[in-house]
Amino acid sequence: MNTVKTVRELRAAVARARREGKQIGLVPTMGNLHSGHAALVTTAAQQADFVVASIFVNPLQFGANEDLDTYPRTLAADQEKLLQAGCHLLFAPTVEEMYPHGMAGLTRVTAAQLSNELCGSRRPGHFDGVTTVVSKLFNMVQPDLAIFGQKDYQQLAVIRAMVHDLNMPVQIIGEPTVRADDGLALSSRNGYLSQEQRAIAPELYRHLKEMSKAINAGERDFAELTARHRAQIEEAGFRTDYLEIRHGQTLLPAQATDRDLVVLVAAFLGTTRLIDNVHLNLDGGH
Repeated sequence: MNTVKTVRELRAAVARARREGKQIGLVPTMGNLHSGHAALVTTAAQQADFVVASIFVNPLQFGANEDLDTYPRTLAADQEKLLQAGCHLLFAPTVEEMYPHGMAGLTRVTAAQLSNELCGSRRPGHFDGVTTVVSKLFNMVQPDLAIFGQKDYQQLAVIRAMVHDLNMPVQIIGEPTVRADDGLALSSRNGYLSQEQRAIAPELYRHLKEMSKAINAGERDFAELTARHRAQIEEAGFRTDYLEIRHGQTLLPAQATDRDLVVLVAAFLGTTRLIDNVHLNLDGGH
């Protein structure tokens, strides 16, 4: 696996692979990689001939009081994980390489309307930062396909909308959430949890599963179901940002007649914000 830090080197390496007739897969990350990221790269290696991963902690998607400065940077360990997972090329640019003229006045890609819901309403501008950097990476790499984790369900939906709306010739593949043995969704931010908080954290997924089970069993009073579980989550020690049942494709508030649903949660344990979701299709699809 080669590591490059400039757009020029990146494009040259990808061009060589294309001349050899290889299909290009891209896995964008912010580093501090875990098994969930490795699964993205493994899937990319199964779907494409040449896998490019990026590691870039993108300032545009962090708010004023978020953890940009303290976000873990673990490049050497990340390189080893990527190599083992089947990555061929790592793009690890600096902020100056990605935004050579600075970020003030930068041309930005505005995310779709659904970005204003859920995490978007709590983190203004976050998804514009995501769509801007992802569109830049798509232009730099020009991949045939890109892999994103389903743990970030809304982000995946926003990127799919961007690709559709802007006619980008990139196939977007969602990778199922990778979980620890106790059910906690793997996340780089799990490392911020204390030992006591880590023991509590799996409660989020347990409640999502219970809500999904109730919906599958015929529960349609979504407001009552959500209120009950939100109270229980907060009793367990969380500060709930949101707990919502939404349509699985549009992310609009779910109606009793909807068959494609997703239950989404964002909650704080101490200062650490955790997100998770469970997608269910009542007609048996995925």
